[in-house]
Amino acid sequence: MIKLRLAEAIQLREEGRAKQDQVILEAARKLLFDLVAAYPDDAEINFQIAVAYDNLGLGREAIPFYLRTLELGLSGPDHERALLGLGSTYRYLGYYQEAEETLRRGVREFPHNRALQVFLAIVLYNTKQDKEAVELLLTNLMETTSDEKLQYFKRGIMYYAQHLDETW
Repeated sequence: MIKLRLAEAIQLREEGRAKQDQVILEAARKLLFDLVAAYPDDAEINFQIAVAYDNLGLGREAIPFYLRTLELGLSGPDHERALLGLGSTYRYLGYYQEAEETLRRGVREFPHNRALQVFLAIVLYNTKQDKEAVELLLTNLMETTSDEKLQYFKRGIMYYAQHLDETW
């Protein structure tokens, strides 16, 4: 029964997010709120309600659920998404230190997740750590682009990503 209700809430939340429909998102949040009230120690339910709050633009309300999710030991792709969600939520609320700590943890645990790296770069920019931010962005750009003109200069750009302050 719980898995069925959770699946229904997730489907509703995903539909609301895709359509950017606040009414559908709120209906999903209410379903998830009932589930988390009944099962407060379920990491997946805590994660899903955190995402629902975030989708509604209610980041402050999402934070305790993200934290609870991590405390309960959520694993796999949802753990990865929880770190990204919490870190990006902290960032857009202006909690830069918490954002940086969370996103650095995410990058350590999931080094191939480019979204974590890019959100970390944004936080680094916010905290005036411009050199590291640009290095992360340039590296991600060059490792993912198929643009011929950029690829032509890949070796040089990758060098400068690591040596931004060098001149000749």
